[in-house]
Amino acid sequence: MKKNTHSTSPAKKEGNKPKVGQMLELAITSMNDDGFGVSCHESTTILIAGSLPGETVRAKVSYVGRRETFAALAKIIKTSPERVAHPSCDKSSCDGCPLMQMKYSAQLAWKQRLVTRFIRRYKTLEKAALHEVIPSPRQLHYRNSAKLVVAGKFADPVIGIYRRNSHEVLDVTGCAVHHPLIDKVIVAVRAGIKKGKVPIYNPKSQMGLLRYLVVRVSESENRAMVIFVTAERSYNELHHLAKHLRNTVPEVGVIAQNVNGSQGNVILGQKDYFITKEQVLSATLGDTSFLISPRSFFQINSGSARIIYEKVREWGGLTGTDKVLDLYCGIGGISLFLARQCKEVIGIEAVDAAVADAEKNAQLNGIGNCRFMAGDVAKLIEEVGEDGKKVDMVVLNPPRKGCDEQVLKKAAALAPARIVYVSCSPDTLARDLNLLHGLGYQTGEIQPVDMFPQTPHVENVALLIKSGSQNPAGRR
Repeated sequence: MKKNTHSTSPAKKEGNKPKVGQMLELAITSMNDDGFGVSCHESTTILIAGSLPGETVRAKVSYVGRRETFAALAKIIKTSPERVAHPSCDKSSCDGCPLMQMKYSAQLAWKQRLVTRFIRRYKTLEKAALHEVIPSPRQLHYRNSAKLVVAGKFADPVIGIYRRNSHEVLDVTGCAVHHPLIDKVIVAVRAGIKKGKVPIYNPKSQMGLLRYLVVRVSESENRAMVIFVTAERSYNELHHLAKHLRNTVPEVGVIAQNVNGSQGNVILGQKDYFITKEQVLSATLGDTSFLISPRSFFQINSGSARIIYEKVREWGGLTGTDKVLDLYCGIGGISLFLARQCKEVIGIEAVDAAVADAEKNAQLNGIGNCRFMAGDVAKLIEEVGEDGKKVDMVVLNPPRKGCDEQVLKKAAALAPARIVYVSCSPDTLARDLNLLHGLGYQTGEIQPVDMFPQTPHVENVALLIKSGSQNPAGRR
C-alpha cells in the first residue's frame, strides 16, 4: 500500500520548515492511507498519529524528513464526533494502531472509502459491485501472533515495536489488539530476562544474545508457541528462560530458539532449535485443522479469516466435480477449506516449508484430493496446464505487492470460468483486477473484510467471471 497519497510538496523556502521539538497548532484536514491525520503548515504537510479530520490539535514536531514530517499529538483543541470518549489504549507514542481513537463504525466507513477510491480509479471496475465492509467478529484482542523487538539491558528489558523513524523500542505490554496470552508471555519473558540476566542484543555494538520474541497463539486450544530469536546458539540462558516461562505461563506448549546472526531487519534466521518436545501448535478454523510451525503463515485474525475463506468457497460455486488451482497457497488454508466441495485442488507456493506444512495439514484432515507444489508460481502454472485437464477455478492470494503480471497472464490462459482474488492491499488488487480485465475477466463483486481493526489495513475478496461465461449459480 502506498505510504501516503496526499501531496507532500516541500516548503517554498527551507526556513519555512518546522523544527523538531516545535509545538504547533494544526487543523486536521484529512487522513492519509496509513491512518495519520494530515495538516498543512506553511506549505509543509505534517502527519499526526491519533488525530482525526475536522479536529484542531496541538502537536510537537518529532521528525522532519525530505518527504514526510511527523508530529506527536499533545492536546486536542477541537474534537471530532468520530472520536471515542475512552480509547482502549492510551499509548499515544505508539502508532501501531492509528485508528484506535476512532469509533468502530467510523473506521469501517473510512475503510469503505479507501477501497472505493482505489477500485473506482479504473474505468474497467466501475460496474463491479462493491459491498460494505464486513466487520471483524472481534475489534480487540484479535491478533493471534506478534513479532517483537527485545531491547535495553537485562536489568530493565523493553519488549515491543520500533517507533516510526527511529530505533527506539516502545513497550507493548497490555496491547489492546493482542490476544491476552501474548501479553502474559511478554510479562513472563521480561521477568525471566531479569531473573536469568539474559544478555540482550545491541545492534550498534553487535553484542548480546536475545534479539526478538515471536509469539503465536492457537485460539481454539488457548495454547501458545514462543520463539526466542538469538544472535548465536546458546543453551544455558535460553533453557533457564524457557523453564521460567513454562512455569509462569503453562499455556505455552512449544518453545524454540531461532538463530539469526545476520544484520538488518530480518527477524527469523534459517535454523530452529526446539527446547520443548512439542514442535507444532494445533489450530482450528471452521471445520479444518492446521498444524502451525515456527515459520508457518497463519492469518492473525482467525474470525475474519474464516469469513474470507467462506466467501471464497461461496463465490467458487463449486459442484463437487471442479478442479481448483490455489496460487500462493501458503500452508493450504484455502485449499483445504475448498477440498470437500470439489474434485481436485492443486496448491502452488514458493516457500518449501509452507508446502511441507500444507501436505501435513491435508493428512491431518484426511483430505486426499489436494496436492501441493513448491517453486516459482509462474513456471508451475504451466505444468498444471500441461495435463490437459480443464481448470474450473483459480484462487489468487498473493502477498501485499500483488501478482506478477506473468502469473496473471498464465492463470488467465488456463481459461477458468471463475477467478477469486484475495488481497490485503486495495491498491495492488485494483491494479491486478484491471490487468485481468484486459485478459478476459470481468470483476463482478468485491467484498471488503476488516481483518485488522484499529489499523488502516483491510482485506478484500473479488470474484471475476470469464467474459462470455454465465454467472455461477446462486450469484446475484
